[in-house]
Amino acid sequence: MRVVFMGTPAFAVASLRALLTGPFEVAGVVSPPDRPAGRGRMPVSPAVAQAARAAGLPLIQPIDPHEPAAREALARWSPDVFVVAAYGVILRSALLDMPPAGAVNVHASLLPRHRGACPIHRAIQAGDEMAGVTIMRMAAGMDTGPILSQRALPIADDDTTGTLSDKLAQLGATLLVETLPAYLRGEITPRPQEENEATHTGMLSKAEGEIDWTAPAVAIWRTVRAFQPWPGTFTCWNGTLLKIIEAWPTQDAEHYGEPGEVVEIEGEPAVATGTGALWLKQVQLAGKKPLDGITFARGRRGFVGSRLE
Repeated sequence: MRVVFMGTPAFAVASLRALLTGPFEVAGVVSPPDRPAGRGRMPVSPAVAQAARAAGLPLIQPIDPHEPAAREALARWSPDVFVVAAYGVILRSALLDMPPAGAVNVHASLLPRHRGACPIHRAIQAGDEMAGVTIMRMAAGMDTGPILSQRALPIADDDTTGTLSDKLAQLGATLLVETLPAYLRGEITPRPQEENEATHTGMLSKAEGEIDWTAPAVAIWRTVRAFQPWPGTFTCWNGTLLKIIEAWPTQDAEHYGEPGEVVEIEGEPAVATGTGALWLKQVQLAGKKPLDGITFARGRRGFVGSRLE
């Protein structure tokens, strides 16, 4: 079974490595071009490209996989199937129809819920009890193809997008190598998605991380976890940006003060919200090191009693 793998971030690396241990021949890997990153703006390869090089796999990094040179390379690899995981590029029919078995996608949600680019972030932010992965046959729409298999796991109260991504990456890799051979043997009948149950996730922006303290504490807590490690959540204290890295909500609807007011609850700094309050477990003032909430409050006279905006 000749496979061409397409992917970008760390989430996809687990699936690529799983293919290398199974009854598959990874004929080549497709990943986006290197991009400048960090303060020095030096070119950095996507995680999948790095993994492909480390494994000695043929690799191309086209700006657009539909461009003639990329399509010629794909054709030379003569794949039986494409396997796609968080590639970040919409594939058109000209590519989806190239391999005899089409293209199979590892998607980090229980489709049709959370179609789109940010399913893990949005599952946590929405307060979903369960997350999961779907192995699907790709179609021309955005995550609209029929389902081959699914597997779920509970979202823990302390899960962030970072921790949940790691769990789902391993779950998806395991499910992929279980599903793909059976699919290629014709033993799985793809199941159409229920369109009336579909939800869609848009791209994230840093601006979404600004905290609205009039929202309920539980909603803010979910967003803090969903936006960790990126794009992060933030507020403003004394005219300086303050990142909220970790927080925990009170489990009540009491009025602790005006939204944004810093109070002390059970000896720890917390912020009054529209409903309940949010304990500050870890914060970071712009240009400073991250600190636990108690240490931060003790080192800054007047923090408790001030107002975050």
